[in-house]
Amino acid sequence: MKIKNKHNTSLIFPNVTENVNKLYDAYLLDLDGTVLLGNSLITGAEKTIRLLKSYNKRVIFISNNTTSNVASYAKKLTSLGIPTINEDVINPSMVLINFLNQNVPQGRLLVIGETALCSELEKSGYDVTTNESNVDAVIVSFDRDFQYQKLQAAFDAIRNGARFFATNGDNYRPLKNGGQPDAGAIIAAIEACTGKSCEINVGKPSHHTIEYLNSRVLQSNVECIIVGDRPETDIQMGINCSIDTALVLTGVTNKNNILNTKIKPTYVIQSIFSLIPGELINDL
Repeated sequence: MKIKNKHNTSLIFPNVTENVNKLYDAYLLDLDGTVLLGNSLITGAEKTIRLLKSYNKRVIFISNNTTSNVASYAKKLTSLGIPTINEDVINPSMVLINFLNQNVPQGRLLVIGETALCSELEKSGYDVTTNESNVDAVIVSFDRDFQYQKLQAAFDAIRNGARFFATNGDNYRPLKNGGQPDAGAIIAAIEACTGKSCEINVGKPSHHTIEYLNSRVLQSNVECIIVGDRPETDIQMGINCSIDTALVLTGVTNKNNILNTKIKPTYVIQSIFSLIPGELINDL
């Protein structure tokens, strides 16, 4: 990434920008709430991404959701009209495995997460278990099958000395008609009963995701913009690495709660469609 420092978090929250006034070399796009709501594209997403790619701009999708692997995300986006290869999708499973390889190689993991995450960990040589005995680390992620037995197992493992990591800290996942409790809610439950704080969260906005992008995906001289619907993840990650950010109002953040955040993006835009500079609208 080309590092810049344009952010001033003391500024009054900016007004909604009709269109971003320039093109960037690379666009780091959140998925849920920015490109997708559930299994549907947000209006304008397909046209916007197609136009950016026609100008040879790099488009990378960065999700905090581990319920699908990168191949599934690429397939879904392609089926929705946005041709995508696996290499252009980043999710916390990949970042987590990179972190574990350096810190808990070949470890025994108690995973509170869904099949996609467990399968990725097993493929990478990790012993994934539901038994709290002899666990090196408890991994917490988005899990729609979370129940008391899993909470008890995590409690026991952590009390017996297991480390406590998470793939992301999102409190909920936005959907068309509401949302679903996400990993943040499960983390809070485990922290409450164990008295232990989550040691590492590898998802956005952590430096682990930034380092993964810099080492695996982006060249150092690339000028990027991060686009997402969550100030505390997408926008904060941009601030952490001093690159431009755009907050969309199609997901978690909307016109009713936009003033509740103290995290200031470079741009506030109605939707992903506003990434297109006004003079290029006719090219759609």
